[in-house]
Amino acid sequence: MLKACPKCGYVRSPRDEAPDWQCPACGIAYYKYESYLERAKGVAQPRSTGQRKESLRSDGSLFALIVTNVFVLLLALTMGWRLIDMMLVYWIQSVVIGVANFYRMLNLEEFSTENFTMNNRPVDPTPETKRQVAGFFALHFGIFHVVYFVFMMTGEFGDPRLGMDLLICGAAFAMNHWYSYQYHLKSDRSGTPNIGTLMFTPYARVVPMHLTIIFGAAIGQGGIFLFGFLKTIADGVMHQIEHHTLSKAD
Repeated sequence: MLKACPKCGYVRSPRDEAPDWQCPACGIAYYKYESYLERAKGVAQPRSTGQRKESLRSDGSLFALIVTNVFVLLLALTMGWRLIDMMLVYWIQSVVIGVANFYRMLNLEEFSTENFTMNNRPVDPTPETKRQVAGFFALHFGIFHVVYFVFMMTGEFGDPRLGMDLLICGAAFAMNHWYSYQYHLKSDRSGTPNIGTLMFTPYARVVPMHLTIIFGAAIGQGGIFLFGFLKTIADGVMHQIEHHTLSKAD
């Protein structure tokens, strides 16, 4: 069978005087050029595949987050939840976010402290800074949620129904954010996230809770839809920030 050159496409003939391993037209060695093509393909292909996998994974976690929120809203309508039941489910989600964020900060290898200060002084990106920031976040975020939980239990919004449906929703959010947590651990190692931004981001999750507490009593049952709508928007926005802004910081 006559061999075609992989570089120039020349098909050699029996009359060609060049060695069998060499193209008579361009002079390249067939086996060397084929080996070069294989190496080039091996270098380029994993990069493209890896980027596609990360994109699908990020989009998949956002899709799962939206589906979980919609599932909670549908379950609330089906089971006749009151505002307090919705607030409790999203309180559980917020606690899960805080725990995941705490361990994420502790597992940072390289991070930035640009525009971040402690006691009005700039800090260096050291292991000690990482531990102090994570500890402060855990204390402040934890106290906030303890106070918030006590406030919910005062009876202002009714007595919560601690049933299996609430536990299922809490578990669904926990699994979703565990998935995102694993994604963040890997992406943090390929970038340099800002630890200050990382510390303050979870607080945006609880803004809809405050809005519902203030207006929920006046809105009544409609507060459930407002609560779910605002929380879903906050989840989507924060997801985009965490998966794109923080994870791709240099």
